Amino acid sequence: MPPIDRRSFLVASAAVAVSPAPARAREAGWVSKANMPWAVQEIYAAVHDGKIVTAGGLAMRRDAPLHVEDRVGMYDPVADRWEEGPRLPAPRHHPMLISGDADLYAIGGYAVSPAGEWTNQTTGWVLAEGSWKPIAPLPSPQAEAVGVGWGETLHLVTGRTPAGEANGNWNDQADSDRHLIYHVGDDRWSVGRPCPMARNSAAAAAMDGAIWVAGGRTVSGGGTGRLDRYTLSEDRWDTLAPVPRSYAANNQVGGGLAMAALNGRLVAFGGEWFRPRAQGGGGGVFAETWLYDPKRDLWEAGPEMKTPRHGLAAAAMQDAVYAIAGGAVVSGGRATGTVESFRF
Repeated sequence: MPPIDRRSFLVASAAVAVSPAPARAREAGWVSKANMPWAVQEIYAAVHDGKIVTAGGLAMRRDAPLHVEDRVGMYDPVADRWEEGPRLPAPRHHPMLISGDADLYAIGGYAVSPAGEWTNQTTGWVLAEGSWKPIAPLPSPQAEAVGVGWGETLHLVTGRTPAGEANGNWNDQADSDRHLIYHVGDDRWSVGRPCPMARNSAAAAAMDGAIWVAGGRTVSGGGTGRLDRYTLSEDRWDTLAPVPRSYAANNQVGGGLAMAALNGRLVAFGGEWFRPRAQGGGGGVFAETWLYDPKRDLWEAGPEMKTPRHGLAAAAMQDAVYAIAGGAVVSGGRATGTVESFRF
């Protein structure tokens, strides 16, 4: 999430018709794991060479400019241990981490520049021979997107891109429905079929021959629980049952959530909501965990997170989903290094 001035551009999600709360699934709870060595939020994660990797991110520090990371964290879930990997060539927040068939990629995100702390980027890097090497740049800047690797292609979907010539502040950016495809063997980008809804800060996972994009938000409309599925073999998007509303927070689960696929189901959790300035501003983070069954097109409530967060990373490995770092309060304050795992 951006600094506090972002609140003026977000509103609470629109009211939806109230329906009975879904039955709570009987699943094991979240378990604490070794903390990430540094506190950070607005990160993504990918599985690479038997480890879960995160990179970049941001942290707000009192009486200091926005701190943007270049550090790379590598987590071994078997040993429950973190180590630091090769640093990014430059600090980035919201860089997308995508694992391909053989390599790991860090793509896009925001950098601090003379224009501002939210300068949307076109850079992409691949981790090769112990360091990050440049790949073909994005056709135009894209950040707060979702990314999935599929065979010899990487898919970057939705997010935010500059609305006009200005590119430095958060409000210079506009929501996007864009779907870009990186062709690993040719080191080139092409344009895929756009997502049915433009939004940012969604979550994605690959499962059952498809890319699933859940949640997210729009600047004008707040959080959305929308679930869109892209079937690769048919080049087709379908819209399915949305992520349910949070009755505890009285808001739609959507922006800043995380998600991974585990045992044939989607596991989505976390995120944040904003209260309109006319109502005093502020907001909160979601504690809910939602489990989606594609066979029934149905979400069920799982055990709540021990540490509710937004802007956190998710990855599935060793029959568990891991929730990594993130912000413990709405917007940019109180980044954490908290790590927890969820297992069916």
